[in-house]
Amino acid sequence: MKVALDAMGGDHAPAVNIGGAIDALRYYPKLQHLYLVGVQEQLEEECKVQGLDLTDPRVSIVHAPEVIGMAEPGAKTVRRKKLSSISVAMDMVKEGHADAFVSAGNTGAAVAAATLKLRTLPGVDRAGIASALPNEHGLCHILDAGANPEAKPHHLVAYAVMGTAFSRGVLGVKEPKVGLMSNGEEDEKGTAFTKETFKLLKETPGINFVGNVEGRDLFETELDVVLCDGFVGNVMLKTIEATAKAVSKWLKTEIKGNPLRIAGAMLAKGAFKALKAKSSYETYGGSPLLGVNGVVIIAHGSSTALAVRNAIRVGLETVETGVNVRIQEALAVIPVAAPAEL
Repeated sequence: MKVALDAMGGDHAPAVNIGGAIDALRYYPKLQHLYLVGVQEQLEEECKVQGLDLTDPRVSIVHAPEVIGMAEPGAKTVRRKKLSSISVAMDMVKEGHADAFVSAGNTGAAVAAATLKLRTLPGVDRAGIASALPNEHGLCHILDAGANPEAKPHHLVAYAVMGTAFSRGVLGVKEPKVGLMSNGEEDEKGTAFTKETFKLLKETPGINFVGNVEGRDLFETELDVVLCDGFVGNVMLKTIEATAKAVSKWLKTEIKGNPLRIAGAMLAKGAFKALKAKSSYETYGGSPLLGVNGVVIIAHGSSTALAVRNAIRVGLETVETGVNVRIQEALAVIPVAAPAEL
């Protein structure tokens, strides 16, 4: 399998992308070729610094002279910077030179480029980002985590179908449980938007819809997919990440203030290390953009080399399991369309 990596994407590019590339080439034998897409001179220099051998037949640089900044408007910039690393890498997937696209860069630009260049799968109006969240029972995916902030009820029905296909195909869950984020578990709770979505989901065959869920259910309840619009999903995800960082910081402060606590922390070092690995976004790497006609993995803007490496792994897994074929098969049986205008 071949992957096009947006080597200029992210807060710490290109260093973390080259570091992640080195590890991916080392650990994933199924990675047949890794294309480092970006400003050639900068990438060659960083490869030299980190010791990535560009004579290795499994890796090569694809020159893209333009870079889309993290704060630039997505769709407008994609149209203006046609030779950006995001656009060039996405074109490689479109033209069949690469099987997957991976980027820690501007999320709006990556979503726009994927939608414009790859188009959506038949039956899908809007793509959605499926972000992994660890809980007591395994992994739960928030869908959508930011691609479609102004979603309509039928978009979330498509997300339910796609999330189910992803959980079955990539994670091996036999009967994925799908919940709808609301302000209470009762059927009648929520806004007009969530109530209409709830009604449609109850009528949709082929998905294991368990009803409304609340914020606490993300961590306590056995769920595989939690549905929401991209605005709620993105705010929720960033709040969870910020809370985890704050608790970690507070815990370190409390431990360092007492010698006995320091000694106890040394004894529990293994547990703390395991907890950090389970709760860190680095472990999960990147989030698939479900619904586009190609494999697109969007990583965190502040990704480390480990996160980039794991984002590449997610891309390989998504390609290998044929998730898009599964989604198309599911949508062919369960057509999801906007209701007719009255």
